[in-house]
Amino acid sequence: MDIFSKIAAGEIPSYKCAENEEFYAFLDINPLVKGHTLVIPRREVDYIFDMDDDEIGRYQQFAKRVAVAIKKAFPCKKVAQVVLGLEVAHAHIHLIPMQSEADVDFRRKKLELSQAEFQEIADKIRAEF
Repeated sequence: MDIFSKIAAGEIPSYKCAENEEFYAFLDINPLVKGHTLVIPRREVDYIFDMDDDEIGRYQQFAKRVAVAIKKAFPCKKVAQVVLGLEVAHAHIHLIPMQSEADVDFRRKKLELSQAEFQEIADKIRAEF
């Protein structure tokens, strides 16, 4: 079981933003901005394009619901959707509230937030979901 599967199963703590039987959304612990959320399938699949059409459709619909909640919780121009990352062999979508494209620059310094701040952010998104 990979680290994201353990997070979705509750074996590793996370700041949960939303979930259903197929997908799980939680805060990135190295966020670019407040509200930076990861959305994963509960099923272990390494590459998003290995998902069948119906599953990827449901995944995108779930991600859209999370993005709408993020935008309500953290007013922004748009919520970026980014699919990248080779560190964890588990499909994941980054949802990032953005005021400009600079907010989605993964080379920039990450925010350092307290546990209380992370929890407050997750609670705000979950309340809008």
